[in-house]
Amino acid sequence: MKRRMRQGVITLLDCFVRQAKCAPEKSFIIYEGETYSYGDVERRSNKVAQVLNAHSGLQKGDTVAMFISNEPDFICVWFGLAKLGCVVAFLNFNIKSRALVHCLGACGAKTVVVGADLFHTLEDILPSLLQSGIQVWLLAKSSSHQEVLTLLDKMEDASEEPLPTDLCSSPNIFSNSLYIFTSGTTVSQGFMMCSAVCLSLSGLKLADVSYQHMKFDMLVKWLLGYQVPEETAHKVRLAAGSGLRPDVWKEFVKRFGNIKVVESYGLTESNIGFINYTDKIGPVGRASFINKWSLQFDFVKYDVEKEEPIRRRDGYCVKACRGETGLLITPVSVVSPFLGYAGNKEMSEKKLLRNVFKEGDVFFNTGDFMLIDEDDFVYFRDRTGDTFRWKGENVATTEVTDVLASLDFLQEVNVYGVSVPGHEGKAGMAAVILGPNQVLDCRSLYCHLKKHLPSYSWPRFIRIQKSLDVTETFKQQKSKLVQEGFDLSKVTEPLYFLDESEETYSPLSSEVFAEIVSAHKRI
Repeated sequence: MKRRMRQGVITLLDCFVRQAKCAPEKSFIIYEGETYSYGDVERRSNKVAQVLNAHSGLQKGDTVAMFISNEPDFICVWFGLAKLGCVVAFLNFNIKSRALVHCLGACGAKTVVVGADLFHTLEDILPSLLQSGIQVWLLAKSSSHQEVLTLLDKMEDASEEPLPTDLCSSPNIFSNSLYIFTSGTTVSQGFMMCSAVCLSLSGLKLADVSYQHMKFDMLVKWLLGYQVPEETAHKVRLAAGSGLRPDVWKEFVKRFGNIKVVESYGLTESNIGFINYTDKIGPVGRASFINKWSLQFDFVKYDVEKEEPIRRRDGYCVKACRGETGLLITPVSVVSPFLGYAGNKEMSEKKLLRNVFKEGDVFFNTGDFMLIDEDDFVYFRDRTGDTFRWKGENVATTEVTDVLASLDFLQEVNVYGVSVPGHEGKAGMAAVILGPNQVLDCRSLYCHLKKHLPSYSWPRFIRIQKSLDVTETFKQQKSKLVQEGFDLSKVTEPLYFLDESEETYSPLSSEVFAEIVSAHKRI
C-alpha cells in the first residue's frame, strides 16, 4: 500500500481529460440555458493554461487563488491551473477586505484570478496585494488598472493544444490538490479519489446530470413550502442530502414521487466519510467495506461539561457501545492521514487526540456526536459545542430541534444553550420562525414538548424571529444568539418563557426577567 501511494495517481483532471477524449460532444455543464461539452471545457481550459504559462511566470506547485462566482469559467480556470501543475485555492466570494487578505496569506497565493463581477471587492485591497507581490488576473478583456492582467483577451489568440502532461502530474496521493476555506483545509488527491468512490456507491450513472443551484439555497424545507399540481412531473431520480431530518425526508419522497435520497456525512479536513446508499430513512450513512479497508473510526464517551473525552484511571478513552451516542474519532496513520489546516499548526494540533486506546496512537477529533446501531447504520446526533448540560443532564440540540420542527406553525428552529444567573449549566432556548400566516400556539407547544421530550430538554425560552442567520454552507449560526440570550435590552423580538405553573409559554416581561436574573423565579 505504501509503495503504491508513493507512485503517481490518477487525478480528477486525468479523469476529465480522458472523458473529453472519449466523448468530447457529451454535455459537461448546463448553465443558464447554455450547454458546454467536455470538448468545449477541455479546449477552453487549455487556452487558460497556455496564457498563464506564457504570461504569468507560474511554476508547478505554486498556489493560485480563485475569486470567481459560480459560472462555467470557474471550471475552465480551475482545470487550466491544474494543467500548469498549480495548487488552487477556492475563495468564498462573499468575503471582503481583511478576510480576503487573510485567506490569500494563509494559502500562500502568488497569484489571484478574479471574476469581473467580483473585481470591485478586490479593488479596496489591490494596492496591498500588488505591494506584496501577488499577481492579479482579471477574467475580462480589459481593465482600468494598468497593473491588473486580463485573461479573456489573451485567450482569443491562445492555442487550444494541451501543455506537456508532466506539468500536471501528481507526485503521490498526498500531494495538495486545492485549498478550501470553509474550514481552512487542504484537500489531497486521495480525498478526491474517495469522493469519487462515494458517488459511485450512490448510484450515479454516466448519463446523469447533477444540478447545482447558484447559491446552494434549494433547501428541502423551503421546497416543501410550495405546492403545485405538477410537482411529480419531473425526471429527477436521485437527490443528495446532508443532515436531512427524517420527517422532512419522508414528506419530500411522499410529495415528489419515487426519488432516491442519498444521505452522506463527511468533513473536508477529516479522513472519514459515510454514505447511506440504502432506502432507510434517518441514517447519514452505513459503515461499509471502505471503512474496514481505510476509513476506520471509533466512538468514545464524552464529558460535555469538561468538553473532552472521558478517560479511565489508566488515561485511555472509553469506547461507546453500539446504540450509545459517542464522539466520532478516526485514526491518523500513513494510510489514513490528517493533512491539517494550511499554515496553522496550532489549530491542527487541537483537532488531534493522543494516547486514545494505547500509548502513541493518534486520532482525529471530528467534534461530532454520532451513533451506530446493530445493522451498522450511522446516525448524526449533535456537534460537541451544541450539546449542553441542564439540571445534570445532557441536552442534544438536534433532538430538541427535530421535535420543535415537527410542529405545523414553526417553519425554522435553532436551539442553543444560554447562561442563567444562579443556575449551573445552560438553559435551553429556541429561536424560531413562524410559518406563513401562523401564530405561536403556546399551549400546543408546551403539550408537544411534554409528550416527546424529558422536562430537562424543554427550551426555557422561545425567541420569535423573521429570519435565522446561517453560514455560506447553511449551517445555523448560534454565537450571536447565545451572547444575547434572553436579555430584553438586547433582544427586540418577542420573547417567551416556560411557565410550568400554567403549563404554557408566557410572554417574558421586564418584571419576570428581573425575577429570573435575581434567582427569585424558578425556571
